[in-house]
Amino acid sequence: MRTEREQRLIDTVAWVRIEEGRILCARPRGKDVFYIPGGKREGAETDLQTLIREIREELTVEIAPDSVAHVGTYEALIPEAVVRMACYTADYSGTLAVSSEIEEIAWFTYADRPQVPPVDQLLFDDLAADGLLAG
Repeated sequence: MRTEREQRLIDTVAWVRIEEGRILCARPRGKDVFYIPGGKREGAETDLQTLIREIREELTVEIAPDSVAHVGTYEALIPEAVVRMACYTADYSGTLAVSSEIEEIAWFTYADRPQVPPVDQLLFDDLAADGLLAG
């Protein structure tokens, strides 16, 4: 059995889009769980490059690079790895729409917290504590 230090790291970047106390979440095709939109870094991509690419691929909108602001970085242990999620807010242009990767998008409140993975739940907790996410 691996120790916590030996766990594989899943390094992700996520887009925190909050409107009217609700946060945008996406459910990938073939999955039952919703996630904060974003995804895994490819190669030597920066957080900004990963964020722009992933959001374009998943939601067909363009992130405004000059508006990107770090919200926080969260880590959660899952059975096979440690998930690290660097979270950013950003303005965007275009119309939010599902892509071939995404089955469904939804706007969640804190009450929907059980429907997202453990690392996303940490973000939900902070947003709710800051009064940004409705109950």
